Amino acid sequence: MLLAALVGIAPIYIAIQAIPDGTGKNAADGTQHGEKGVPFYRDIQLLLIGVVVLAMAFAEGSANDWLPLLMVDGHGFSPTSGSLIYAGFTLGMTVGRFTGGWFIDRYSRVAVVRASALMGALGIGLIIFIDSAWVAGVSVVLWGLGASLGFPLTISAASDTGPDAPTRVSVVATTGYLAFLVGPPLLGYLGEHYGLRSAMLVVLALVILAAIVAKAVAKPDTKTQTAMENS
Repeated sequence: MLLAALVGIAPIYIAIQAIPDGTGKNAADGTQHGEKGVPFYRDIQLLLIGVVVLAMAFAEGSANDWLPLLMVDGHGFSPTSGSLIYAGFTLGMTVGRFTGGWFIDRYSRVAVVRASALMGALGIGLIIFIDSAWVAGVSVVLWGLGASLGFPLTISAASDTGPDAPTRVSVVATTGYLAFLVGPPLLGYLGEHYGLRSAMLVVLALVILAAIVAKAVAKPDTKTQTAMENS
């Protein structure tokens, strides 16, 4: 699976390189926005947003692919119970997606992303370190709630934190999709050698890192936003 994922990256990279400059822009964009600014690989804020989406997409993808088996092999649940526990994760994801807008309207985007990452880290950590059926059931809901808003909020942050929004969004979206593509096979490889619970330490570390750098998704202040629009 890991080899197949790595092979799948090559066509994506080639396709991105083949897209002509200016694709998706109006003819007047060059006059309106001026220069694009620094290349994306030198844009520290964009790279940190990429770290956040990488971690949160990794957390979501790893649960989608491995959570039932993690419950069976790592905690001794039956296959049926493992699938039911996975339903708790999807419940958390659904609730997070439907209620996220309410929290974003009342708190900053940074606060919501950081709280989501910490909630996800708590859920993943409990699953890794605690042997308890009811703790596992609660933890997967926390995991789902924590992972639910990472991808959409980082896409939003990429679009309004700098010039050349289409390029910024494509970079962040591609990073997230690569995490979905490469992350689960990598965890499968680690799980085969060290066990799935130990493999999830990688996910836990990344989600904690996302909480640390969550300030990168902050909305620009009014003056900065006006300057970007008029540049």
